[in-house]
Amino acid sequence: QKKMLVALPETHWRTRANLHRQRVAQLLRPGFIGHDPGTAPDGDSHELRALDGDHAVFNFLQQYYHIKGTKGPRRLARWSPPLADIGGVLLEGGTVDDLASLLHLRAATLHKSGILYDPAAHFREAAAAAATPFVWYRDVLRATREREPIFHCFGLHEWAMQYRPAGEPPPPSAQYQQGSMPLRVTQHVINEVVERRGISCTHVDALRFFAPAAAPLNHHGRFLDREQQLSLEQPGCVHAHMDLLKIALRLTPWIEGELVADALEVALAARSLDVAASPYDARKFGLAPVKVETTAGRHEYRRQQEALMKRAAPLRAALLQAYEIFLLAAFGDVRVSHAAANPQPERYAIATPGGQPWRHSLISQGRNGELQSQ
Repeated sequence: QKKMLVALPETHWRTRANLHRQRVAQLLRPGFIGHDPGTAPDGDSHELRALDGDHAVFNFLQQYYHIKGTKGPRRLARWSPPLADIGGVLLEGGTVDDLASLLHLRAATLHKSGILYDPAAHFREAAAAAATPFVWYRDVLRATREREPIFHCFGLHEWAMQYRPAGEPPPPSAQYQQGSMPLRVTQHVINEVVERRGISCTHVDALRFFAPAAAPLNHHGRFLDREQQLSLEQPGCVHAHMDLLKIALRLTPWIEGELVADALEVALAARSLDVAASPYDARKFGLAPVKVETTAGRHEYRRQQEALMKRAAPLRAALLQAYEIFLLAAFGDVRVSHAAANPQPERYAIATPGGQPWRHSLISQGRNGELQSQ
């Protein structure tokens, strides 16, 4: 297929890049260190600072997605253009100064006429294995979109982290956010909520943070492996919406900056519901509790969960399209097919409550395709 090059006029892309930076700064501002919600922003309202690691909502950006220090927010604020179907994108008039903060530096090529992002050229000599993480996220997006949503989980993964029946030691997450966000309910209430109906958590990453005693109470399995994400991930999951930011960041700079900002906005909304429905008291961060321990609270959680799912659906579809365009442009059908047939070892890893990260929990494929712990 003949390669095509799209050139974006300087006035067009500069306007989009500056608007993107402003939008990211506005979204992140409530989480900046030293931010006072009671005062209007002073000076440069688009200044990018480090995030507060104790903020109940924004701390997940540091803990889960490694957006740390001042570099993390600045990375989010860098803009990149949408890819052409099978070629590169030239930003006319772009200079080396634009790569200092406005545009993504990675994979950018400086030319006399501007800055070029060309996936085919960048990955021309790459082995098919370089495509495997992108193929994985493409498959996750596809699978999630096709599954039926689950609306009876009520965010109880956060409660499972603090579950502690009589005689059990403190769970690994016992100190999670305790300094800045104390519990709003007693241990007895936490245990009662978790034990009443069990837990319906489909998110394989969340399970690893459960208290070990909560493992048998998860209806989808006390242990989950990474491969099961393709059969469990569903579009009602709040954490799956948060992970859209991780998926968007993995594709930069081969994705338009506006999609990254969209993913950030959805992720922050998802995290806000996640924390509001938890057993923690987050009122000092402006979050009224969604009391899922009550019938009214569970109805409210489901209402917000359904609204969030509808909000995330077009973003998930746009990210899937961006991944498909990128994979074809960067690797072509042959290398993509080879990558799909030879996944990374982390795809065969197991999550256990209170267990180790994925890379330390690999499982090997036994005979007849059976998975066995190493």
